[in-house]
Amino acid sequence: MFNAEKVKNECVEWIKKFFEENGKGCNAVVGISGGKDSSVVAALCAEALGKERVIGVLMPNGEQADIDCAIKLVEHLGIKYYIVNIKDCVEGMLKSFPEGIEISQQTIQNIPPRIRMATLYAISQSNNGRVANTCNLSEDWVGYSTRYGDAAGDFSPCSNLTVAEVKEIGHLLKLPYDLVEKTPIDGLCGKTDEENLGFTYAMLDRYIRTGEIEDMEKKKLIDTKHKNNLFKLEMMPSFKPTKEDV
Repeated sequence: MFNAEKVKNECVEWIKKFFEENGKGCNAVVGISGGKDSSVVAALCAEALGKERVIGVLMPNGEQADIDCAIKLVEHLGIKYYIVNIKDCVEGMLKSFPEGIEISQQTIQNIPPRIRMATLYAISQSNNGRVANTCNLSEDWVGYSTRYGDAAGDFSPCSNLTVAEVKEIGHLLKLPYDLVEKTPIDGLCGKTDEENLGFTYAMLDRYIRTGEIEDMEKKKLIDTKHKNNLFKLEMMPSFKPTKEDV
């Protein structure tokens, strides 16, 4: 049974320890989307470090219909924040490709999150910061993140917590209800995360924690996604010469 208060308190202490050992006095830099994950991570950092040491970064790609949610979150927490519109950077990169290169849809989808991560690191390096990863276990399990994009970061408070567990902690932190329960929607196609994945987070969370699932087709889909995306969670493969040769 998930003990949200115990886990929340332990995570806060873990964040404190991370900063003591990896950047005493540094700031936590958090990309703010207005959804549950970035909201919870920002709130945990504010509790651990104090709101004056948390910097939120809002990164719309042109118009962002729900940017008001991100602004609501940073104002609720009382943290400093920047708005960096990445539209020109995204379009500039796409325009810079020479003729003859056929740009895939996957490429187009992954450029914005990678530019956002580059933006977070630029702001972090200019503000004595450490970049927070905002992924959760459920999304990581099935690869619903971009390698070197939103999957990157210096420390990750929620990557071992399921969607349901992140929500419980969000409510415990007294975050606005609509931000914690906000339905994640893909900004490119307008579909929800669950529509894109082909199963619900509730089903996935239960399967992760208990191994129980009734729908064998959904199980096969989850297992396939998990296997195909494990590389995102592993260190880069590297050649190691034998000791005799070095």
